[in-house]
Parts: sequence; C-alpha cells; structure tokens
Amino acid sequence: MERRRIAVIEDEASIAASVVARLRAEGFEVEVAEDGPAGVALCRSFRPDLIVLDLMLPGIDGIEVCRQVQRERDVPVLMLTARDTEVDLEVGLGVGADDYVTKPFSPRELVARVRALLRRAERSPAESGDPIRVGELAIDPATRNVSRNGVEARLTPTEFDLLHRLARAPRVVFGRARLLEEVWGHRVPAGERTVDSHVRSLRRKLGPDVIRTVHGVGYALDPDGAP
Repeated sequence: MERRRIAVIEDEASIAASVVARLRAEGFEVEVAEDGPAGVALCRSFRPDLIVLDLMLPGIDGIEVCRQVQRERDVPVLMLTARDTEVDLEVGLGVGADDYVTKPFSPRELVARVRALLRRAERSPAESGDPIRVGELAIDPATRNVSRNGVEARLTPTEFDLLHRLARAPRVVFGRARLLEEVWGHRVPAGERTVDSHVRSLRRKLGPDVIRTVHGVGYALDPDGAP
C-alpha cells in the first residue's frame, strides 16, 4: 500500500524536525519546506495528501500559502499557530484550513489530528440525497452548494460538513465533543475550539442568527433564527 504523503511547512527547525520525525515514525512519507514560497513549490511538486502548515512563515505567511495551494487543488490542511487570536484562526479556516493546533502541542495530538483529516479525505463527501431546506437555508449534499434566501455562500469543505451535520437534525443541540467526532473524526479535547472557530466562520458567511449557542452544551441549527 502506498504511503500517504505529508508536506510540513514550518520555519522553526526544532519544531519541523520533531514533527517530521514523528510522522515518519508513523509510516508517512514526509517532505519539509522552511518558508512560504518553498512550501507552495513543494506542494506543486510533491502533491501531498495533507499539509501541516505554520501560520507565521517568512516570505509569505501560512494563510497565503493555504490560499494558493487550495486554488490549485483541494488538500487537507492542519495549521500550526503560536497565536490564538480569533481573527487569525478564522482567516486561516476561511481560506481552506481544516483544523489547527496551537503551539506547544504534543506529537500524539498532532498525529491524531493528521489521521483524522486523512480519514475524512478518504470518505465520500456528505451523503447524497435530496436538498435540505432549513428555514431560509438551502443545502444540497450532492453539489455541496449552500444558499440563504437564494444568495449562495462559499463554504470550505469543513464548513459545509459541519453545517450539513447540524442541518440533518435542526434544533437538536450538539456538544462540541460530538461534533468533533462526527465531523472531524477525532475527540482530542484541545480540538473543541476548532468547532467554535468554524461556527463563527459560518455565522459570518450565513448570518449571526443561523446557529444558536446553548451555553455549556454546544450548538444547534435554528431554522427560526437564533437570538
């Protein structure tokens, strides 16, 4: 069986060496780039199955690397960041990153996230079937198109999968851990903030009243609009 290929784009040598060593020990074929332009070039030549991408890079930053790579081909992206501001993370997720980990992180957590993203990529897209209509939202699993009041919204693959899961059971409250398992495919506790970031991104694209927060529990898609 062909080994899965992972591109690691990270300018901190010690972090890059640790990540590469662990991924290779897990059986992956790994190549590394130390700056943004080299990372874009690596993805074109190496054609990885997944990218581990630092947010802050010399040359061009990780957000622009992600934007350029995703423009050419869809590939799962796990973003590494030493910063944890909402704006930085949402911009990264908005241009196609699927998940992120904040430094410092454990190698075990990183591998768990990598394997989960690869499993998601191997699965077929959200199941086909008739379009789902929830209030003003129209969600088509076959084409993966989403619109509100006839206005189409451009969602990343992960945003679509999250919205689709909520839309299949409107008004049902999903805890973050459950969403992590059913959408991302892992239950790493530190990943629960990824859910929050994607919810914020969906609200920004579809309206703040689409997804209701149930404090201390999780989220629900509200066809009547959330307060």
